[in-house]
Amino acid sequence: MPSAASMLKDQVAIVTGAGRGIGRAIALRIAAQGARVALAARNIEQLTETRRLVEAAGGTAIAIPTDVSLEAPVGAMVSETLSRFGRIDVLINNAGVALTGTTESMDADTFDRLIAGNVRSVYLCCHAVWPHMKRAGRGTIVNISSIAAQDPFPGLGAYGATKLFVNLYTRSMAGEGAPHGIRVHGIAPGAVETQMLRGFIPDFPENQTLSPDDVAATVEMMLTPAAAPMSGQTIVVKKDA
Repeated sequence: MPSAASMLKDQVAIVTGAGRGIGRAIALRIAAQGARVALAARNIEQLTETRRLVEAAGGTAIAIPTDVSLEAPVGAMVSETLSRFGRIDVLINNAGVALTGTTESMDADTFDRLIAGNVRSVYLCCHAVWPHMKRAGRGTIVNISSIAAQDPFPGLGAYGATKLFVNLYTRSMAGEGAPHGIRVHGIAPGAVETQMLRGFIPDFPENQTLSPDDVAATVEMMLTPAAAPMSGQTIVVKKDA
């Protein structure tokens, strides 16, 4: 059976939210397996650092500053990836926002930011790469969800609901993509030791957090042929105390 290394050799992957945390860990892992990586995020300094780390390890990457909640920048991201690499084999929808608030306290602007960052962004990126994968007769999409879609902490109800959309959309796209060789996977991590986590749950127990590379390793596994029968499923990855 082909390994991740042999399968990813010279493949082209877009990783959103690649400037730090989980996205950076994913980019480093799949680049180490031979994938050429298009790094997307809003922060150019963080993207540049991720690209530097990939290249220092012998990989190939380009940095594309992108707000993935906006249609025109997403289209430009896909166009630049095709211009530089000629193909798109993999899309990792990792970008997202984690904003807290109860039904009473969350204002409409915060709610809209959650929809834009966690729902609209996934739709836009999938919509943009889909015709290219369909034309090629192959492609793999991995959507990063959250365990909050199943069991949200207090104040994370709206956030969890946006991730529940990701789970259902993953399942729906898998059915649509199967006749065209496109598979779609979801990964729902528990708490991950990132700047985002510490920004809204600063006192979360360290012994219960995953590392970003734990999630990246699961993404790598989803890109192997062995994971093909799991298309449409969202896999929970968490650390028990």
